[in-house]
Amino acid sequence: MAYLTKEVLMGMGFKALGENVKVSDRASIYNPETIEIGDHSRIDDFCVISGRIKIGSYVHIAPFCLVAGGDVGITMADFSGLAYGVQVFSQSDDYSGGTLTNPTVGDKYKRERKAAVYIGRHVIIGASSIVFPGVDLADGCSVGAMTLVNKSTQPWGIYSGNPARRIKDRKRDLLALEAQFVKEQQE
Repeated sequence: MAYLTKEVLMGMGFKALGENVKVSDRASIYNPETIEIGDHSRIDDFCVISGRIKIGSYVHIAPFCLVAGGDVGITMADFSGLAYGVQVFSQSDDYSGGTLTNPTVGDKYKRERKAAVYIGRHVIIGASSIVFPGVDLADGCSVGAMTLVNKSTQPWGIYSGNPARRIKDRKRDLLALEAQFVKEQQE
């Protein structure tokens, strides 16, 4: 995988760009002026990143992910990550048939649901999962592969299924590892 150089990234016009950011040359970045990326974060091949997006530090977005922030935005806090093929949406058309749909039709004829998405610290979302508009994934949650997250979660839970259900608590041992990691990075 080849990454864009710092010079190319700087020239793209991101709203904010941290240190040691890696973005694949095969990722598609739309609206970089509305995108913030924190230190040491990475976006891999074949991802589509668009709209209002705020990516914290030490965030990983694996290949084939879609992060569609639209007008209202998606925030990914520090140490969060998306596994292969995850899709995160902050807006969705009305599928009832009561309105027209898709981006080629003006807002006058559509009724989109628009609601910000928050992905908390240390949240990991498993392969091929989908996160709907308005979801708040609380700090420390893990989401199993192929899970449909259509409601907000409680902290430090492991969620799985369609729709997502809390199946057990998640260990917090990683918080001690984070403290050690950050300390070593500062030395």
